Amino acid sequence: MMSIPWRRIIFVAVVFLSIMTTHATAADATGVHAYRVQTMDGDWVSLDQFAGKALLIVNTASRCGYTPQYGSLERLYQTYKQRGFEVLAFPANNFGGQEPGSNQDIEKFCRLEYRTTFPVFAKSSVRGDDINELYKYLTELSDFRGDVTWNFNKFLVNPGGQVGARFGSPVDPLDPKVIAGLEKILPEDE
Repeated sequence: MMSIPWRRIIFVAVVFLSIMTTHATAADATGVHAYRVQTMDGDWVSLDQFAGKALLIVNTASRCGYTPQYGSLERLYQTYKQRGFEVLAFPANNFGGQEPGSNQDIEKFCRLEYRTTFPVFAKSSVRGDDINELYKYLTELSDFRGDVTWNFNKFLVNPGGQVGARFGSPVDPLDPKVIAGLEKILPEDE
């Protein structure tokens, strides 16, 4: 009869769990600030540049019934940007092929149709096997887990980088629930 090397199995399991816990704890400690994202120009930037600011992270699309929310996002941004608020948009083609354009097409659309001034990052995936790392964190490691369900899902992030609320696609960025959540997490005036 072959004996099972229980000590070795337990040791490997403990090491594995330790590594996994350390990785999750490191990401949780800095939240979204631990991630890098790609700009429309193809450069990679760290989200730690937004540390100390309240954020609304939104997956967007140019040909969606919710696309007019770009206008609401811009109004929200203009209202609160002087108080330490940023909107971060992440175009994605995950739902019904509603974001088929190139980064240049998306950038032109946002600028011309909605006069957006908040950051719109490079098109990437927000669910599935090719999900970008930021959205993997938002949907798998934050306190508001669960797949992005459609275009214009919204994550409200506090100045420390932690997700504090999540809103579905039908919730307009100017909805009183979003504004109330944002008001609670805006950085203190200095």
